[in-house]
Amino acid sequence: MTLAGNVGSTPADAATGLPYTYLHTQSWTRATNRITRTDLQRWRRDADDSGREVTRRLPDVPGLAHRPTPAERHRFASARKTSTPYLAGDLKAYLAEPLPTDATVLASVLAPRELAGEPAYPRILVHGVTGLATHQYLNQDQRRTTLRVLAAVPNIAYQGERTDLAGRTGLGFTLTADGSTTQLIINPDTGELLSVHEQVSGARSGLFSCVLILDRGHAANDTETPSTQP
Repeated sequence: MTLAGNVGSTPADAATGLPYTYLHTQSWTRATNRITRTDLQRWRRDADDSGREVTRRLPDVPGLAHRPTPAERHRFASARKTSTPYLAGDLKAYLAEPLPTDATVLASVLAPRELAGEPAYPRILVHGVTGLATHQYLNQDQRRTTLRVLAAVPNIAYQGERTDLAGRTGLGFTLTADGSTTQLIINPDTGELLSVHEQVSGARSGLFSCVLILDRGHAANDTETPSTQP
């Protein structure tokens, strides 16, 4: 993945003096026989893993065939808002900092190497990268490393330009493994993961998860948002 060698910086990469990491995501997630829909803003104080989450939920959708739409996203703005504070130690990062700088080492942390020969291994590895990107801020070097992890995922394929539910265009990559097909869209300039959409096949085929990473950065407190994204 030559993309990894051309990862550019973002304004947030330089804002390392601010105490909070900020992430804003929207997700559609399978829960037994329904799809949950969640808008989540998370402020995590890096020094002690305290912070706050603001959640907006739309009513669950019965069944597994639901396909998220761009129009559906805007309904989150009028959904009931729930604010949840977290004490020190209660809002941990996905992986402890500093992250491994070697892609092979990072991959072994995200997915056990003992599973490398199993059909599920590529899917587990992509899930690990997604979990990392949706739970903590990745700086320029860390984004470069995670892209190198993705480049080594067996059978991942480049699909050209794709547009996500938020109307953002990026480079699309697809992985079919272990009964599921996952599409990732990546910002070609910054290496940021924009969205991940997974469909599963089999007896209970349908949506497994869809995640949009709308905003990420650093903040001075647990009410400030670093920027405004679509």
